[in-house]
Amino acid sequence: MKTVKPSVEIMHVTPYAYRLIEAAGRTCYKSEGKASAESAPAFCASIIKRGHLSVLEHATATVRFICDRGVTHELVRHRLAAYSQESTRYCNYGTAGEIMAIEPPGLSEYQRSVWLGALVQAERAYLLLIASGAPPQIARSVLPTCLKTEIVVTANFREWLHIFSLRTAPQAHPQIQEVMNQARRLLAEQYPVIFAK
Repeated sequence: MKTVKPSVEIMHVTPYAYRLIEAAGRTCYKSEGKASAESAPAFCASIIKRGHLSVLEHATATVRFICDRGVTHELVRHRLAAYSQESTRYCNYGTAGEIMAIEPPGLSEYQRSVWLGALVQAERAYLLLIASGAPPQIARSVLPTCLKTEIVVTANFREWLHIFSLRTAPQAHPQIQEVMNQARRLLAEQYPVIFAK
């Protein structure tokens, strides 16, 4: 059994997203002539302030999350996105000889020992099923929710703002908050006008 930390990687963002958003937005107002080499960030800030968020849908970001499967069960509920997730049906975790898991935050020493004991049992059962000839799609039934998984998500900027508003809120699950705060910070480094809080 191996535990790993959750992580986030920005794989792709629409190049020149500010300019694309400005070009689309200015079409609505027939103000294309007001665009300049430096006007796009200010235009984007202005449309966000006015609530004209539909033009943000022209730009997208693709993000790879390494997290537990429970987090992905929440994430895929956002329907305006594309998802590609590591498949427990086809991936054979027995070939690595151990299962990787994401440790939940805030466990006491006792709780962590109980959690690790359960993982060892799940790992043992999975490896025994695989060794006895069970295909991964059957053996997966004993895998824990905290199984480390990878999921790639592509969504437009407006949908990312929606996801962040829900999944970084204080009432959101701590593990989804962790990866969504990371994703928002990384996107804000590239496009602060859109993603900075």
